[in-house]
Amino acid sequence: MDQFSRTEILFGDEAMQRLKNARVAVFGIGGVGGYVVEALARSGVGSLDIIDNDTVALSNLNRQIIATHSTIGMYKTDAAKQRIHDINPDCVVTAYNTFFMPENEHKFDFTQYDYVIDAIDTVKGKLALVVKAEKAGVPVISSMGAGNKLHPELFELADIYQTSVCPLARVMRTELRKRGIKKLKVVYSKEPPVRPLKKTGEETVRRDIPGSTAFVPSAAGLIIAGEVIRNLAGIE
Repeated sequence: MDQFSRTEILFGDEAMQRLKNARVAVFGIGGVGGYVVEALARSGVGSLDIIDNDTVALSNLNRQIIATHSTIGMYKTDAAKQRIHDINPDCVVTAYNTFFMPENEHKFDFTQYDYVIDAIDTVKGKLALVVKAEKAGVPVISSMGAGNKLHPELFELADIYQTSVCPLARVMRTELRKRGIKKLKVVYSKEPPVRPLKKTGEETVRRDIPGSTAFVPSAAGLIIAGEVIRNLAGIE
């Protein structure tokens, strides 16, 4: 019995071989992307490309699976790579300490990937990633907003043009339509964002820093991972 035997009971040998032969790129290794990577590694995906330029901070400990006191200060890609190899030493991990943006997209050959996962924050980067995946003919799934939310049960898997409520999805719909992108699989929530609270005694608060929890980004990440794993394995 090997470490993937419980998964193989459900998937079968052929599906497990497909996962072992697959190469998946995960862009953004934060609250959502970290859980995506975790599930892919535990499911036997054979090659993972992980892309992020951030380092683990104390404020990440409340929600990011790669964030522990022992990884604070490490590049998230290094922490993730270490964790992946602790889970599956045979997984081939390629780490890029960079943020994906239109300025550096030429460094990535998307035709080598079996699936691309967008878990980054910037609209500019997300759009470039989706367009590049479309041109390469590689499947892509994108995470919409997971910040300032409290109800993980409200996440849904849908096409971008079937989404509602989510402010990020609204912007993405408009911009993708301009670029001629006719479909995009996303995970999004219909929950209206919660207004962040001010700390006692503070006159102002940075509105660009969203609040988050341990149970919302993780839920989005696991929904994405489940969809990708089933698709790669050929399971309905």
